[in-house]
Amino acid sequence: MCQAKWIRRSGEEERMDRSKIEISAVVPVYNEEENLPLLIPKLVEVLSQINKWFEIILVDDGSTDESLKISKKMSARYSSLRILRLQENRGLSTALLAGMREARGEIIVTLDSDLQNDPEDIPRLLSYLDEYDMATGWRQKREDPWLRRISSKIANAVRNRLSGEAIKDSACTLRVFKKDCIRDIPVFNGMHRFLSTLVKMEGYRIIEVPVFHHPRKFGKAKYNIRNRMVRSFIDLLAVRWMKSRRIRYRIEERTGDGLD
Repeated sequence: MCQAKWIRRSGEEERMDRSKIEISAVVPVYNEEENLPLLIPKLVEVLSQINKWFEIILVDDGSTDESLKISKKMSARYSSLRILRLQENRGLSTALLAGMREARGEIIVTLDSDLQNDPEDIPRLLSYLDEYDMATGWRQKREDPWLRRISSKIANAVRNRLSGEAIKDSACTLRVFKKDCIRDIPVFNGMHRFLSTLVKMEGYRIIEVPVFHHPRKFGKAKYNIRNRMVRSFIDLLAVRWMKSRRIRYRIEERTGDGLD
């Protein structure tokens, strides 16, 4: 079984065979020093039970607390852990993109580092990849302050109205998907809110799956209502334009091999 490769056994840990990695978990981190010591062991435990070779990529988005120090300490314990340190804070979209581009597995998992996403949902999401290309979380019961919950519902409604989609929770970071899904999608700051739409534009199959959502116990949210409202609307107009201008075609027939 693969899990012996990933979890400390009798005080020692075997080194992983990087060429065998099947799943890459990408976790953006920005000032989450209190959450990381709880998240990483739990994530390793859950992924180990799947019995596939995996890696965990922590993308430190210019943290100013002890997050990087804690990450490095934990990487000495878990050989599946990799750390990317961005030179400066660039935001969630950039951190996700950097991690996804570094991923060596053909299946990518993304989740937040604030413990509001539950790693226990990952195996269930992965089970949908037999029929779909992406399974994205739907936080049916959000454990956020009432203002954030209301603003999120309004934002999702506006996004769906203008983009022609019917996505219930476009901003949920908890997703699993095949790496091919993101090879050709347009990238821009704010893309994390539209990842499902961008992937659907490439013709891939997506399903939303209800997932757990926990209240934040440590630290604080890294954004507020005002600082994302205008940006999100501008990004939405850009995505709407891209959908209207995308190139679509199907080859009906090919004749000849072009070789004489």
